Amino acid sequence: MVWSRLSQWLRRVRHRRMVAAVRAREAALQSVSESELRRLSVALRAQMYDDSVDSRLVCEAFALMSEACRRTVGLRPYDVQLVAAAALCERCVVEMQTGEGKTLTAGLPLYYFGLRGEGAWLATSNDYLAERDSAWLRPAFALLGISVGVITASSPPARRRSAYHSDVTYGTGKEFGFDFLRDQMHAAEVGEEAALQSPGTVQRSPFSMLVDEADQVLLDDAGTPLIISAPPRKLSTSPAARFRWAAAYAEQFQLAEHYGYDEETRQIQLTTAGRKLVRELPQPAGLGALGWNHLYEDVERALLARRNFRPGVHYVVKDDEVLIVDEFTGRIADGRKWSKGLHQAVEAQEGVTIRDGGGTDARVTVQDFFRRFKHLAGMTGTAATSAREFASIYKMPTFVVPTHRPSQRRRLPTQVYTRADAKWRALAIDVAALSEAGRPVLIGTRSIGASETVSRYLQEAGVNHVVLNAREIAREAAIVAEAGIRGRVTVATNMAGRGTDIKLGAGVAELGGLHVILTELHEAARIDRQLVGRGARQGDPGSYQTFLSLEDELLKEALGIRRYEALLKRHAAEGKRLPQRWERFFSRAQQFVERRRFQLRKQLCLSEDRRVESARTLGLNPYLDLLS
Repeated sequence: MVWSRLSQWLRRVRHRRMVAAVRAREAALQSVSESELRRLSVALRAQMYDDSVDSRLVCEAFALMSEACRRTVGLRPYDVQLVAAAALCERCVVEMQTGEGKTLTAGLPLYYFGLRGEGAWLATSNDYLAERDSAWLRPAFALLGISVGVITASSPPARRRSAYHSDVTYGTGKEFGFDFLRDQMHAAEVGEEAALQSPGTVQRSPFSMLVDEADQVLLDDAGTPLIISAPPRKLSTSPAARFRWAAAYAEQFQLAEHYGYDEETRQIQLTTAGRKLVRELPQPAGLGALGWNHLYEDVERALLARRNFRPGVHYVVKDDEVLIVDEFTGRIADGRKWSKGLHQAVEAQEGVTIRDGGGTDARVTVQDFFRRFKHLAGMTGTAATSAREFASIYKMPTFVVPTHRPSQRRRLPTQVYTRADAKWRALAIDVAALSEAGRPVLIGTRSIGASETVSRYLQEAGVNHVVLNAREIAREAAIVAEAGIRGRVTVATNMAGRGTDIKLGAGVAELGGLHVILTELHEAARIDRQLVGRGARQGDPGSYQTFLSLEDELLKEALGIRRYEALLKRHAAEGKRLPQRWERFFSRAQQFVERRRFQLRKQLCLSEDRRVESARTLGLNPYLDLLS
């Protein structure tokens, strides 16, 4: 801890000197012509001779980019943005509050590393942000002779190759990862040497990666495997019939009597009575030839699907397909499927067409993909609470950047209720009063189901509002951008719309600014902080408040089902508001879940390292020749 504080202090001293040097150089550059600016940029490129970060070259690069931004987009980086950019060059995870200008900040290290000609990439949350941010800064990069490419899901191979061979490339982490896997598959077909010169290879060697919303990408999505597999198809009659058979009879199995559930591993195992019940059930034609163990596994999968995956929370059904909802963003997780037959079990449960997952051809975890880069850095509004994890897994220090203007955010007392319906009623009453007074309100929920529940209570209270969840992704940015309009009430799943500024409408600042409501605590405190950070941005006034109930999902995960049900039984008074001290109980539950998830991600990191090392020891490609 002492060393960390000393390191932060030394870094701040260096940054103050750097800012002074950049400002002095900027003053000299204001009088030079555009052609001279480009000549200076070309001269600077010639000095980039190794992978080290030279503070003198950083100052020159920042001054050139700052002046280019002033001339093209009409903005010059604030001192705190220069400080954040310097920390990014030092492989830090930078905490910058919402609205502090991450897009402009990112342009500075992207320009510096882009000068090296090896590729400086920026991973954003979605295609919209990649296109928006690249288009906004493209004129400044162009003035300095820096080429810019952008990768989206619809980009054809030729355009992808061109984008990756630009000096600076914007895209999503998912697209970067899938292109890496396709290149690995192509290299396996034509040979590694031939692949380097082949137009079928789109990427260059990993060099510099800057990750926006680093907490979501590097932590929340860390264990998510990126998989390229054979196209999915309808399952043949027999396997599909097994999944439907198991789903049809799953409700007959009772917890404790027929199966046990492990809260830690979230796995189900049939008891002796449960296996007996399986053997007694009528079996459709074609199942008799299978061994009993296969049928036991089918039932266990069906029970796990019923217990752990709920519509509107973990998935939605659309166009005869089960689509996974990312629990941290509330967005549809395009292309993601649950493994080991669980996705098919959910499909059977919902009565949609059952498809297989295809044969896996290539695989890499998000965590392993990003750790391949020589220069990895990240930005987010909430890094400090996860500093230990960033340091442990990615060897990246965390650096907190002060806000450009002092924060005017006010925290109102947390309200805790015994039952969820009492919480929703109290919330609706408060929102109605705020809306009538003209204040805009942003209500954050953990799931699609919760957002629709809030909407129902607001309707009953006569409150006009707009709902943003995974079903409205096409309108996401526009809806969030208007959340600061006078009297507007917006209900949003978690951090939907991250990357979109909420500007206050006329007269809203005088009323107290945007009011943010948290309807539950998330498993990670930083997700709650992200939502809170949507209000009172850049010195604007604003406030936030949290509404909790003993029926919240967090307590169920922290306590386990038996202790959770015992808690509800002891405090079953309908509509009762609990004393303020209960807030500490929720905070401890959140910390417990955070620690457990951190350990799981760390174990995943160690396991993935061992798997990759084992594959390489055997002369295998760890991304293609998959080891279980």
